[in-house]
Amino acid sequence: MLAAASLRAKGRVPIRKATIITKLFKSPDGHPNALEATPEGLWVGEQVTDIAYLLDWKTGEVLKKVPTESSNTSGMAYGGGYLWMGANGGPALRQPRPGELTYGRIVKVDVETGRTVGLYRIPDEGGVHGVLYADNSLWFTCFKWNVIARVDPETFQVQHKIPLHLTRPHGLAWDPPGIWVGYSNDYLFLKQDIRDGRVLDIVSIEKGKDPDPHGMDMYQGKMYFCDAGISPGSVESKSPFAGYIYRIDL
Repeated sequence: MLAAASLRAKGRVPIRKATIITKLFKSPDGHPNALEATPEGLWVGEQVTDIAYLLDWKTGEVLKKVPTESSNTSGMAYGGGYLWMGANGGPALRQPRPGELTYGRIVKVDVETGRTVGLYRIPDEGGVHGVLYADNSLWFTCFKWNVIARVDPETFQVQHKIPLHLTRPHGLAWDPPGIWVGYSNDYLFLKQDIRDGRVLDIVSIEKGKDPDPHGMDMYQGKMYFCDAGISPGSVESKSPFAGYIYRIDL
């Protein structure tokens, strides 16, 4: 794994291999691409249907179903009483809706009705994967800038940026003083300092033997991630791991 070797060579931090990965349950629509952990349950954002589901932590039973106007959903957060959906461009593996947007954006959603109450283009006008609501701010990946941007959720003004270190950053999880970032191409989860992006911790999984890491979050000291079963270019992976939610005991 070249990325892991490069990080190790730079002497940043040792790489810990995830040894206990537990398969939990399948997502309702089978293409989970975003996760948000809350005490009420686990939110799952579906990449194809763009529906947000709140699932029971123990059984995976659907507690709430919220259709949204997101597309190619690749990140999600819950905060300030709203869902924040990361729409990574136009729809994936479905026909476009009338007038559907095709650029990267954050969709602010009324959690009770699914109504769009705010629409914000990504500041670098590129795509978006991970989305996080923490410390009274919204955080998300910016592909063109190759950073995680911190913005004011009311004004959407950029407050801070931290650099990304590898390719195809995906899920984000709050773990002060850092943010966990899942890098899908490299099968690595990096905990990065929220001040400057410095790497604080690294957890690895193995390509071909473990699920593809897409959406991700932390809850009660454990890491949760999902395999959407869709590869870059909106191609179904046909992986036996596809469609499920997993837990890593760190």
